[in-house]
Amino acid sequence: MSATDPAPRTDPAARPTGVSTPAGRQRAGARPPAVLLIPAAVAAVFALLPLGYLAVRSLERGPAFAWDVVADERTAQLLGRSLTLAAVVVTACLLLGVSLAWLTVRTALPGARAWSVLVTLPLAVPSYVAAFAWLSAFPDLVGFTGSALALTLVSFPYVYLPVTAALRGTDPAQEEVSRSLGHGPLKTFLRVTLPQLRPAAAGGSVLVALYVFSDFGAVSLMRYDTFTRGIYTSYRASFDRTPAAALSVVLVVMTVLLVAAEARTRGRAGHARTGAGTARPAVPAPLGRWRAPALAWCTAVTAVAVLTPLGTLGYWLAVGNSATWDPAGLLDTAGTTLGVAAAGAALTTLLALPVGVIAARHRGRTAQLLEQSAYAGHALPGITVALSLVFFAVRYAEPLYQELPLLVCAYAVLFLPVAVGATRAAVLQSPPVLEEVARSLGRSPLRVLREVTVPLAAPGVAAGAALTFVVCMKELPATLLLRPTGMDTLATRLWTETGTGSFAAAAPYAAALILLAAVPSYLLGRHRT
Repeated sequence: MSATDPAPRTDPAARPTGVSTPAGRQRAGARPPAVLLIPAAVAAVFALLPLGYLAVRSLERGPAFAWDVVADERTAQLLGRSLTLAAVVVTACLLLGVSLAWLTVRTALPGARAWSVLVTLPLAVPSYVAAFAWLSAFPDLVGFTGSALALTLVSFPYVYLPVTAALRGTDPAQEEVSRSLGHGPLKTFLRVTLPQLRPAAAGGSVLVALYVFSDFGAVSLMRYDTFTRGIYTSYRASFDRTPAAALSVVLVVMTVLLVAAEARTRGRAGHARTGAGTARPAVPAPLGRWRAPALAWCTAVTAVAVLTPLGTLGYWLAVGNSATWDPAGLLDTAGTTLGVAAAGAALTTLLALPVGVIAARHRGRTAQLLEQSAYAGHALPGITVALSLVFFAVRYAEPLYQELPLLVCAYAVLFLPVAVGATRAAVLQSPPVLEEVARSLGRSPLRVLREVTVPLAAPGVAAGAALTFVVCMKELPATLLLRPTGMDTLATRLWTETGTGSFAAAAPYAAALILLAAVPSYLLGRHRT
């Protein structure tokens, strides 16, 4: 073939069934279309608002003062504590999430459908409720051990859910080929299945790490000093916001480095199946003599993650009496919680859609910058995000001050990565060749997005919206600061009663919060059964 001959075309449908294709993203030089780029840029600017506040506050007394705060020995201790706690929790969540996903999806586990629902229910348990439950049962369980235990048990579904989705979307042909070559189940899992789960597991791990970095409730109750508790203490100790702002900047740097590291582990290869036909469902692997240990493992995880907090709440409900119950107030607070969480989930999902599509389909600095910007606010404590929005509202949008839209915006800043990660994973699972065909037929980028990309990714996007709804209901610091005067959510009432030692009075609000959050958690688990 001469140099002037056109390059031969490759028919995507001719690729072998079940083989991963590197076409999961556009070529590096392809810029995202304006229909995605403009709204994604708006979402990124929105997520970066707290950084503008931190830049103003941390430099108010000059760079030298800010550097003295960052370089202080206390800051190094907080950094070491936060990183150690995050590393332990992420490792434990990977063990729990990947093992439970494999057992419920790829093995003949008795009652797999029920187990897949039960192991998602910890999403409905706020970290401060889990910490309270364990402290009630074991008063000496404070410090690092208690914090790691409580955070692990409420956050491992962040790994379980995307790994489960990846297992269900992966064609089992490669695993069957591995077994036909004489490789056992363990070797097949380690060499074939696990590499295909890497993007999903890495994305879930990032969410877990960011959750640990930003958690306030569990570490406060367990009396373990991390960055979030140090920032809160700094805010409460003085009217000077500079030290707390400087500490928050360190958290942002940690977030950027973490997201960049996850992006490198994700690699360039796509993970969508592009062969002809439909993927065959995997044949469940028999457990044999491992059946009893597998059931014991699922039972143990469910018992410590779900039954322990429920048992503690049941005890306090039994201890209480009619004086601690206010059915009308409980119903009103529950309705307010549902409305605010729904608004937060809707705005967050809308902002996350263009960012998630760009992160899945495009490479380059622009795509990387947009994705990393979306993650910026998630590692910040809720109180920092809330104060930044108060700062901008008072100066530039005073009618929003102490109004509901400001609280909804805080939810979007805090939980944008949850929806972005779900959207990105869903788009990666859909074959990009269908979008290429639509563009070759003359469809505009907007029509391709509306008629091809979004419908294919809709189940994953909806799952991300449900997950965002759950975490919005559980958010505490931002809600405490930004809620309109006279408005209460279940989380704020629970915290108020717990802070005064009225555990029996707090129990109904905790029970209602878990019950309401359990509904979308149940649907998330059932969606994958």
